[in-house]
Amino acid sequence: MFEGFATRRLPTSGCPEGIHLRIGGSGPPLLLLHGYPQTHVCWHRVAPLLADRFTLVLPDLRGYGDSGKPEPGERCMAYSKRALAEDMVEMMQALGHAHFFLAGHDRGARVAHRLALDQPQAVLRLCTMDIVPTLHRFDTIDTRGALGAYHWFFLAQPGGLPERLIGAEPEFFLRHTLRSWFGQGEAGPAEAAPEAMAEYLRCFRAPGTIRATCAEYRAGATVDLEHDRADFQVGKRVTCPLHLLWGAGSNQGSGVLEAWRRFAAGPVTGRGLACGHFLPEERPEEVAAELCAFLADSA
Repeated sequence: MFEGFATRRLPTSGCPEGIHLRIGGSGPPLLLLHGYPQTHVCWHRVAPLLADRFTLVLPDLRGYGDSGKPEPGERCMAYSKRALAEDMVEMMQALGHAHFFLAGHDRGARVAHRLALDQPQAVLRLCTMDIVPTLHRFDTIDTRGALGAYHWFFLAQPGGLPERLIGAEPEFFLRHTLRSWFGQGEAGPAEAAPEAMAEYLRCFRAPGTIRATCAEYRAGATVDLEHDRADFQVGKRVTCPLHLLWGAGSNQGSGVLEAWRRFAAGPVTGRGLACGHFLPEERPEEVAAELCAFLADSA
């Protein structure tokens, strides 16, 4: 995977242990952010399709993969989307990219949303994959949504409960989670490539990963909501062009475009793909084509 890509480790002010990343390709910079419970490896089928058009930067978010895993701190502020977004801005600046294209899947898309709000001058165009805004999700969740997003509420439980339960059977939990969110294809359920699954398992078992990722979900249900609500109430919106992709067989349901238009001041486009939650692995060619078309519009 990632033939021709270089591996780097860059410290940030909030993560002195460093952010682990791969970088490769040529052209304008495109930052790609992964989700839970994965790592930058989720882009392994998309990256080769984009490397001749963009300089790709593929980090492991703080707390995930081989990146640093600092203590959560008071109210898990160290794992707020604001803190994770700051890592990304500092990392891109260290690489010489003051302005860049941005795309994120799942939790990475939530970090990308926060980054576009906090640092609008840095983001030229934004693509989110298979999410609606966090505030909208919490405010409108119904039975179907709650059942599909049960992990939001489980991972956010205090007192070490999810850490202990997941830690007892980490491989079972990871495999069950991934299997549940991949879509159903004509030949049966989709799944991660064996080499990608091996990386996900290695990183999920690493010391500190379960604790850090639970802290990220606790922040998502508390401080992230506070930040999002405060911005929404004062009219702060995504100002750059926004493109949405989602899986028609995922848990997002209908109304993705309508939901995002309440959180954006600029143009909003998008469409659903015939897959489950893991678009970069289930439909890499379509994801790459959508990104190329959307980002080419800025020329």
